[in-house]
Amino acid sequence: MNDEEPTAATTPERVVGVGPWVGPWPEDPRYDPELLREGDRRNVEDRFRYFSNAAVVAELDTRRNPLHVAVENWQHDLNIGSVVRTANAVNVAGVHIVGQRRWNRRGAMVTDRYLDVSHHEDVAALVAWAGARKLPVVGIDNVEGSVPLETYDLPRECVMLFGQEGPGLSEEAVAACVAVLAISQFGSTRSINVGAAAAVAMHAWVRRHVFDQRVDGS
Repeated sequence: MNDEEPTAATTPERVVGVGPWVGPWPEDPRYDPELLREGDRRNVEDRFRYFSNAAVVAELDTRRNPLHVAVENWQHDLNIGSVVRTANAVNVAGVHIVGQRRWNRRGAMVTDRYLDVSHHEDVAALVAWAGARKLPVVGIDNVEGSVPLETYDLPRECVMLFGQEGPGLSEEAVAACVAVLAISQFGSTRSINVGAAAAVAMHAWVRRHVFDQRVDGS
């Protein structure tokens, strides 16, 4: 009997996705012939296996949540990809990049294919876009005057605006928000990175508007 701990060489590699379709091909037009032939190793839920990218988007479009997520991008922030990936998991209505048009997509794990990702030249352009749709802009940052995220009743239809990693929300962004919310912290660090902050804030929105967990506990 071998009592040695399993190593990378002895541990079976976890296979993601599915291989080529077995049996007669489905006639459903949502299925992609190439994926049926080659297999589907994409980062998608099993219910979307073999669906074309367009079919996945069409399905998600039928039940988008009315939350928009925006990120300031003045220094080519590497965390934006993580924000986009979480936004896809929440199935938000759209993601908005404010500032530089180019952003690092690596952390998104190609989830940006299934989202509407828009660009705005500056905060004023984002605010004008949101105002035309009567969407309040809610900032997430631990700046002076911010209020706890945990006690704020997040609007169902709104834009959550996150700042640049490091400096946080710009002064222009803070001034444009109806409120700036801070995530409560209990350790020694001054802040958490924008990818983590976005995940916490979006989940707070999900608890309130998908599971109806009100901030007063009712």
